[in-house]
Amino acid sequence: MRFWKSAFVASMTAAVAAVSLASHADAQERRKIYLSMSYIGNDWQAEAANMLKAMAAHKDYADKVDLKVQVAGPNAQKQIQQINAMVQAGAEAIIVYPISPTALNEAVKNACAKGVTVVAYDGVIEEPCAYNVHVDQFEWGKVTAEWLANAIGGKGNIVMITGVSGTSVDTLRNKAAREVFAKHPDIKVVAEANGMWSQAVARTELSKITATHSWDNLAGLWMQAGCYTATSMQLEAGIADDKVLPCAGEGSNGHRVQMLPAGTEVAGANGTYRPIGAPSISASSQVYPGAYALKMAVDVLEGKTVEKTITLSPAPVTSENIKLCEEGTWEEMKAGCNTFSPEIITNPGWFASIFSPELPQVGLNAALTGTPEE
Repeated sequence: MRFWKSAFVASMTAAVAAVSLASHADAQERRKIYLSMSYIGNDWQAEAANMLKAMAAHKDYADKVDLKVQVAGPNAQKQIQQINAMVQAGAEAIIVYPISPTALNEAVKNACAKGVTVVAYDGVIEEPCAYNVHVDQFEWGKVTAEWLANAIGGKGNIVMITGVSGTSVDTLRNKAAREVFAKHPDIKVVAEANGMWSQAVARTELSKITATHSWDNLAGLWMQAGCYTATSMQLEAGIADDKVLPCAGEGSNGHRVQMLPAGTEVAGANGTYRPIGAPSISASSQVYPGAYALKMAVDVLEGKTVEKTITLSPAPVTSENIKLCEEGTWEEMKAGCNTFSPEIITNPGWFASIFSPELPQVGLNAALTGTPEE
């Protein structure tokens, strides 16, 4: 009996030790991955970070990834220092929202030389060793500008609200749009401002612009962000629902709700956050590339073949394909809905382009709260 008890205790001790060792091994196997964000001052960046964090927390990745997040701000030198420090801290992969397509090249090249996988999302890093996943931003600028030129009959005064200066996203969009407008000599850009991809900044800048260029002196607006605000400002000024100016570019949920046909019943609609049939094309950098970048990084670390560059479509939404989501489930979005009711999304500045058929791990809750799909 004493021998049996001793053997039992020894067996249990060995089992506990084995579990402990296995758990320790599992912990050691989690990849040390860093996220370097250059800017977080708008809804898009907050959502993108939420989706990336949700991806890391999903059961498919939670045992593989040890994610650490740092913010450099819109400062290339600080982001360079941050990347260098991540390498020194033992990063196996670094996911980057880059402030510049070229300024980070030397730091990224150094990271790659030390065996670190670097993946940029939304913005581009031109260093050849880096992986990139981003929307075709030149196409974004071209498609939205062409839509506006057609909407105003190729003539009239327009306003341009740009994004975050220095980023490849802003540069490519602006270049494409200017090329389109240059083909229409009767289209005049009478005012331009940097909107920082923020509804609040857009309101401030539009208030300045409309102090010298009244709404009735304008034919349309091209805005990387802020169409919801521009339309709301017109409604607040007493302009009728069916007289608001055409607006191109905006990807916020607020403006997509405004684009729904007038009279559409939408839960929670209120004030200017309601359907009025606003004339618009709503394109947006998809919010999920950060999550996609995490997938790419893990795949590379696991030895899988990964394309160096993944280019996504701007997936523009117009009156022809706008569709309200009833609940916002992943399956519902897969079926084609692209707009959410104010009851579901209370913040009209929230960006609605969150769905990827290749990322079933993340959906509405991921973008809202950083919670993965089950």
